[in-house]
Amino acid sequence: MRVALIDPSLFTLPYDAALVAGMQAEGHSVALHGRQPGTDDNDAAGVPLRHSFYKLMATPWARRLPRPVGLAMKGADHLWSMQRLVRHLRLQRPDVIHFQWLALPVVDRRFLGALRRIAPLVLTVHDTNPFNGNPSGHLQKIGARAAFRDFDRLIVHTEQGRARLIAHGEAADRVVLMPHGLLGRAPPDAAADTMLGEITFLLFGKIKPYKGADLLIEAFARMPAASRQQAKLRIVGKPYMDIAPLQDMASRLLVADRVEWDTRFVGDDEVGAIFRPGVIATFPYREIEASGVLSLAVSYGRPVLAARLGGFTETVIDGRHGLLVPPEDVAALSDAMTRFVVDRPFTASCAAAVQALTGTVPSWQEIARRTIDLYKTLPRSTTQSVA
Repeated sequence: MRVALIDPSLFTLPYDAALVAGMQAEGHSVALHGRQPGTDDNDAAGVPLRHSFYKLMATPWARRLPRPVGLAMKGADHLWSMQRLVRHLRLQRPDVIHFQWLALPVVDRRFLGALRRIAPLVLTVHDTNPFNGNPSGHLQKIGARAAFRDFDRLIVHTEQGRARLIAHGEAADRVVLMPHGLLGRAPPDAAADTMLGEITFLLFGKIKPYKGADLLIEAFARMPAASRQQAKLRIVGKPYMDIAPLQDMASRLLVADRVEWDTRFVGDDEVGAIFRPGVIATFPYREIEASGVLSLAVSYGRPVLAARLGGFTETVIDGRHGLLVPPEDVAALSDAMTRFVVDRPFTASCAAAVQALTGTVPSWQEIARRTIDLYKTLPRSTTQSVA
């Protein structure tokens, strides 16, 4: 099949790249349409990426615009980009057009009808609560759920996501559960982690309000002093919010000396070292559907401490792969952190269980096969024959 994969802002480039590679391995032709990758993007080498979006915003002068002007310009650029996409796909005639994200639904909906006349439309709904309740601009929220009805099928990664969409009125047969593959891989001969040294509670990825860094800092401060001295917090990722209040909080709670900040984009080649032995992958999130960072934690055999939400509850068995706590329950989060520090045999057993879990996750080639099988069920009155 010929597949057009659409991720305008490359929000999930690692996921896109893995899915593309799986489809290519199955003999299908895939083109990913998005913006020009920047220095803060994962490696796109080998990905057939067409720079269909935000060509104007990629110019040096556009990057120097004041934020309000820049956002208005980006909205106009998105409109022009969608027009270009429609023209291009009319010529290319893909068998399926698969959106990973609707970057600006209020604009995108104007073009979905034209695109659907070219080929069936599929949308992967990575967040059934759009942008986990934290869109970067107010316009991103407008029309997000209303646009779902313009697609032939909606893909989700969790039972929670499927239930939410059905509760919002989507027909059950239009909502398809598709597994989320692993985005990293520890060496096959990786030794078991005894978890006997200093424990690092790692919060990794883009720093955003919904990820609960404030909850984590407060929970760490509530730990018994003796346990806290055997542990540290490590917050790694590019901030998409003001982190000064978080740093002030750490100082006010007298734990700043045990909190390590690495506020930058982290490339693929560094991820394995960050998810090193002694690390607990920590997710004090307020909201989530599926988490790419969770897939990294599983890939590297890291015990998991997470809020009882979405993909965490569907991947992590509480007490076996780690610990799950109620969302925004700082006391429960602190107690769980203390247990990981105090009960090292338990912590080591969680690491071993997660390491074993990697073998149960479908490969990207298998996920690609399932996705192609889904494509083949779509109405093809407007598409060419399926190879």
